[in-house]
Amino acid sequence: MWSGDSLLEKLYNEAVSEHRLKSMRELRNERRPRLKAALRDAIGRFESNPGHAPKLLERVQCEGYVRERVELSATPELTFAAYILIPDQILEPLPGVLAIHGHGYGSREIVGLLKDGTIDKEKPGIHQHFALQLVKRGMVVIAPDVIGFGERRLRADLALNPDTPSSCYKLSTQLMMLGKTLTGLRVAEALQAFHYLAARPEVNAERIGVMGFSGGGLIGFAASVLESRLQATVLTGFTNTVKDSIFAVHHCIDNYTPGLLVHAELPELIGLIAPRPLFLESGEHDPIFPVAGFRKAAADIKGIYEAEGAGDKLEIDVFPGVHEVSGRLSYDWLKRTLSNKV
Repeated sequence: MWSGDSLLEKLYNEAVSEHRLKSMRELRNERRPRLKAALRDAIGRFESNPGHAPKLLERVQCEGYVRERVELSATPELTFAAYILIPDQILEPLPGVLAIHGHGYGSREIVGLLKDGTIDKEKPGIHQHFALQLVKRGMVVIAPDVIGFGERRLRADLALNPDTPSSCYKLSTQLMMLGKTLTGLRVAEALQAFHYLAARPEVNAERIGVMGFSGGGLIGFAASVLESRLQATVLTGFTNTVKDSIFAVHHCIDNYTPGLLVHAELPELIGLIAPRPLFLESGEHDPIFPVAGFRKAAADIKGIYEAEGAGDKLEIDVFPGVHEVSGRLSYDWLKRTLSNKV
């Protein structure tokens, strides 16, 4: 056959068959640490920047909460901003959430602001201002600006097109050529935001979770696998199989990690979060993370949680919507789970 369709199908099937063989040969307590290390190596490492001092950029009193913006750094030569939403009238350290946005104009999209930083008074878009929903439930939220979007687009891209939606392509391709990945950089920054949040006096460092939407779900799942102190995870508009989404639908290049599928399909990697609490949310009509693939992945992840003796720690919600945040069950689940942690 002149085209490569059958070759790609063969290679995928061989990889999945190899996963199954290895999972049968290896003990669970051997395979899980190996997969965690494989994920860490696949996304790449970045030099840390321990000498950087966080800088307060703004502090604004809002209705029922304070909004701060701080500047942080996870690696030399690069800083990033993050919004902190703090409920009013704190009597004791509260649960915290690392909130990670997807494709769009940055963290302002989830904290109720427009691109220019003014208040968004219109009906929210697909991100549903979800960081606001969390702070209104009594959690301290940090929403870092993900590199490649909004104010963090590359100057080189903006010079060619001031309206370019993202810098994912240039960042991804150049980092891959240097043996690193954009996911690795984004995860490094997300974990730096987590460390900053954990050190805040308003936050109970033993009660911090993560919620990520779409590409933020990719960052959130990897961060949760690599940082066991993240006590609860919500993934919305992301969970699927590689076969049914990443390979079946045209996605942004930032979704691709070289060599990762050699080690495991996405559901098994997400399952590395077990036995910590996990909430999976998907729109029934999501066109880029199709519900059929979500159901397959959720079933696999459920099997992993049951094998870990943590079947009651997994919640799944398919809501009547598209590629968007719902939160109809997940917001309160996250507050309840973090508040009830012993």
